Amino acid sequence: MSTPTLPALVLPGDYLGAAEEFLPGRGTYEDRGRIYASLLGTPRLDAQDRTVHVDARNAIPEISDGDLVYATVDELKTAMAICTVLATASSRRAVPGAPEGTVHISKAKDGYTESLSTEFAVGDVILARVLQAHPSIKLTTAPPNLGVVSAHCQVCHALLAPGPKELVCPRCGHREHRKLAKGDLSARPGPDGPARD
Repeated sequence: MSTPTLPALVLPGDYLGAAEEFLPGRGTYEDRGRIYASLLGTPRLDAQDRTVHVDARNAIPEISDGDLVYATVDELKTAMAICTVLATASSRRAVPGAPEGTVHISKAKDGYTESLSTEFAVGDVILARVLQAHPSIKLTTAPPNLGVVSAHCQVCHALLAPGPKELVCPRCGHREHRKLAKGDLSARPGPDGPARD
């Protein structure tokens, strides 16, 4: 039995192979003994289990363990920050359903954290790593490259600018502390592009 040559790109309804030779995998369907693509994407054949799959060209973002995600801090409790996951950092496309994630106080930063209010504020956009995707989303901002990437002044609500050790409001001069993601925050884009005032 020879392995068929699959095209580089398929459209929904394109013929991929016979059901006697292959099993339909993700992104395919079977109709009357023939396997067809169910979405726009790149077909691939899994030789081990003889299945044919189509990897979506513009797949809906899914959250998996280890992913980097952007999230908005919605609420601060004593032991956790409740966030809405906005997008995956790799695709910067919105995650459907606006799933809820949490950052436990022990995962906010390395070392002891007395209060989450010294690390985050409601409305902050954070870059976090997914520790657990199912059944609930658990996040961490403990590594130095993770943390707040966009924040607004708690006094006048202007976009805060990074200072040497803290964030500074360019409008009213108010200074605030956050657990910042290391790097140039002024150049770091958020899920909707570069931060702007």
